[in-house]
Amino acid sequence: MENKDFAVFILTHGRPDNVITYKTLLKAGYTGKIYIIIDNEDETANKYYENFGDKVIMFDKKAISDTFDEGDNFEDRRTIVYARNACFGIAEKLDITYFIQLDDDYTKFDFRINENKQIPEDHWIIKSRLDYIFNLYLEYYKSINAKSIAFAQGGDFISGHNIDYKIKRKCMNSFFCSTDRPFNFIGRINEDVNTYTFCGSLGNLFFTIPCVKLDQKQTQSNSGGMTDLYLDSGTYIKSFYTIMYQPSSVKIRLMGTSHKRLHHSISWKNTVPVILDETYKKIQ
Repeated sequence: MENKDFAVFILTHGRPDNVITYKTLLKAGYTGKIYIIIDNEDETANKYYENFGDKVIMFDKKAISDTFDEGDNFEDRRTIVYARNACFGIAEKLDITYFIQLDDDYTKFDFRINENKQIPEDHWIIKSRLDYIFNLYLEYYKSINAKSIAFAQGGDFISGHNIDYKIKRKCMNSFFCSTDRPFNFIGRINEDVNTYTFCGSLGNLFFTIPCVKLDQKQTQSNSGGMTDLYLDSGTYIKSFYTIMYQPSSVKIRLMGTSHKRLHHSISWKNTVPVILDETYKKIQ
C-alpha cells in the first residue's frame, strides 16, 4: 500500500550499476516512490539517468556545502553529508513531507525482535510487505517529537540473544525524516554521530528502533561511494570529528579483539538532557 506523502531516497555516488538497495527494496515488496539522489560532481551521472530515468534527482554539491558546518576547511566532498542535507529541499520540491534516507548498499532487511520483545537466535528476512513495515515506522515517527528515527544495524545486537532490547538514543545510516522537522547534518565525516550527539545535547530527539535491522556491504568492500575516503583516512580522523563537536562527552577508545581500531565512545549521561520521573516531583 503506497503512502503518497512518503518516499524512499537512495543516496548514491559512483555506483550506477550497483545500487544494491534499489533491488533489495523491490525484492522485499516495496511498491512506493523511490528516488535516486546523486550530486553534480558525479562523473557517472549519465549512467544513473540511463539506468533509472526520472527517478534520478541531482543536487548542487558545492551549493549545499555552503549551508552547513563541514567541520573543516578542506575541499574534499567525497562524503554523504551533502546528499543528506540536500534531501530536505528535494522533498519540498517533490511535495513530499516524509521520507527515509537509505545508503545504496543494503542487501536485506530483517526482523530482529520477537513477540516477547526479545532477540532470538534466528532472524527473519523480510521478503514481502515492506510497504507495511515502512508505514508502521512512519506512524510511530509521526506520533513522537523526534527529529529522526532509524532502523537498527548489526552492531546493535552484539550484546547477545534473549535479552530485553530498548530504543537507543542514537540514529545512524537510515533516517526517517520530515520537512516539518528540518535539521542539518554536521561535519564532513561521521555526520550521523556528529548530528545525534550535538543536536541531542540541545534537546533534540534521535532514536534507533530495534525491531527491524538492515544489512549492508562492508564499507571498504564495495567500490565507489565513500570507500576511497575511508581507505585514505581510516577511522582515526572519522572519530575525531565527533570529538570536535562534542568534546565534553565523546572520547576515543580501541574497538575490536584481534583487529583493534579506534572508535568513538559516547557518555550519554553527559551528552543529552535527562528527564526525571514525575515521582521525584517536589510537592508544594
